[in-house]
Amino acid sequence: MAERYEEVIPKDASALYESGMAPGCGEGAEDAFEEDDDLTGQADLAPDGSLRILSVPEEMDQMRLDVVLSSLLENTSRSACRRLIDEGRVRAGESILTKASQKMGRDETLTVQIPAPQTLQIEAEDIPLDILYEDSDVAVINKPKGMVVHPAAGHYSGTLVNALMYHCKDSLSGINGVLRPGIVHRIDRDTTGALVIAKNDAAHICLSEQMKAHTIHRRYRAIVHGNIPDEEGVIDAPIGRHPQDRKKMAVLRPEQGNARHAVTHYRVLERFGRYTYIECRLETGRTHQIRVHMASIGHPVLGDAVYGPKKCPYALEGQTLHAMTLGFIHPSAGQYMEFEAPLPAYFESLLDRFRFTTGKP
Repeated sequence: MAERYEEVIPKDASALYESGMAPGCGEGAEDAFEEDDDLTGQADLAPDGSLRILSVPEEMDQMRLDVVLSSLLENTSRSACRRLIDEGRVRAGESILTKASQKMGRDETLTVQIPAPQTLQIEAEDIPLDILYEDSDVAVINKPKGMVVHPAAGHYSGTLVNALMYHCKDSLSGINGVLRPGIVHRIDRDTTGALVIAKNDAAHICLSEQMKAHTIHRRYRAIVHGNIPDEEGVIDAPIGRHPQDRKKMAVLRPEQGNARHAVTHYRVLERFGRYTYIECRLETGRTHQIRVHMASIGHPVLGDAVYGPKKCPYALEGQTLHAMTLGFIHPSAGQYMEFEAPLPAYFESLLDRFRFTTGKP
């Protein structure tokens, strides 16, 4: 019989996951996973059906209700807060607040009713895995295109977590909860390549500390639009939630509230006229970092309909982005280990096509 784990999530899970109230979410099911989103230091909003009592601080005097709520409720987006308001779950005294744009006064007390929980069952599934390396502490997986890393709205099965639960049984770290057993970092659904999995809590802590210290070595391959003028470069630009479109990230000014330091190093590998084949090295791991950074300098990743052209001249399933090299200090052995995930067939075929059309060997 398949193993089954259970996690408590709010009612109307799809809506809450899409709006950012659910664990590890904030962008909707399709785009909830970035090219190397480390999960260190994240705290889930634990919906327990209870009431939250909030006091409007002085610095938020005369700010919008939805802005105040998203600031005071940890890991909750403005769209999720607007949903709470629309459902009549926010009160000031005996009055139900119905307008997200209503201005709040300093020291005003708000009562927020968090949706009551229901049980979500996550089952182990016999899904083949491309395992680059495995021992009693870690596993390095070559994730295929189209596979979501962990369960979210619309993706309760067929995820990497479902496959790991079957393959590893009980040998997965539990630090990130039952929705994300073993998951230390994640990559986007349509990004392929190497991920390290923690098989016990000690390994998870060790890898998380390396993530925080930015000492895990991560190199990506990508094909981008246009002919990048320089042979190499560094994009040092803060990334945060897009101010208008909550499903997207954007390069922001440092003083903007949710902007986080982000650095991407890139170098040109091959040029094909209208396209450039590059390697990217991540110094930080922000949501959609490579995709956002390359688009910000006018060279979006080929196939990325979110940050690049909506129409692609090639039959691609999402961005042409691959997590090729992953290196870290082994939690038990204390030695540096590095793994390489070979380029997927579609990526190799596209490169061969470009080489042929540009007369390159």
